[in-house]
Amino acid sequence: MLVLTRKLNQTIVIDEHIVVKVLRVDNGVVRLGIQAPASVPVHRQEVYEALQNRDIPTDSYHQGDHAPVPEKKD
Repeated sequence: MLVLTRKLNQTIVIDEHIVVKVLRVDNGVVRLGIQAPASVPVHRQEVYEALQNRDIPTDSYHQGDHAPVPEKKD
């Protein structure tokens, strides 16, 4: 694991196509902004795990974390 230190409004770039920016730090909570191509799914860990547990390929679910996690397929 690569560990980086960033300050407010500083960024990191991943593979020339993904930019992560520190937008806010409040009481130990960090708000990040992520710019990525639409073809790259970006999820919080718990949403990613929920998608995996429901056997839904993450590359077919591009609505992002703001959308509800679909019901499990039978």
